[in-house]
Amino acid sequence: MSKEEALERARSLDLDLVEVAPDANPPVCRIMNYGKYKYKQRKRMHHKQHVVQLKELRLRPKTGEHDIQTKIRQARKFLENKDRVLINMMFKGRERIHAELSDSILKQIAAALEDIAKVEKDRISDERRLGMILAPK
Repeated sequence: MSKEEALERARSLDLDLVEVAPDANPPVCRIMNYGKYKYKQRKRMHHKQHVVQLKELRLRPKTGEHDIQTKIRQARKFLENKDRVLINMMFKGRERIHAELSDSILKQIAAALEDIAKVEKDRISDERRLGMILAPK
């Protein structure tokens, strides 16, 4: 249809004539409410933005096997949502002596999540805690 016909039809419907594909031969246009289209596009872009957060999971050296599996499932959920996960092993009193136990637990968690995550920082340690950061692949 000619440009004049399309403009006439758009005016009669109180809509806009918008050029969709200017590179096509002939150029493709659409009759639409352009303000509503831009508003929906802006809303869609705002909705898609995800701010990456650092989620923390806390464990103790004496944490049971089932509880560790629960923490792994929780970390998997965070990683699937594209968030980073900080796994902290907290120590109290004499628990600091058994750091090799907590090291093995952290390695177990990293191995369980290696299909979806990579270790970003390994062995973040200070006096009362030991940790690592996992990032989604």
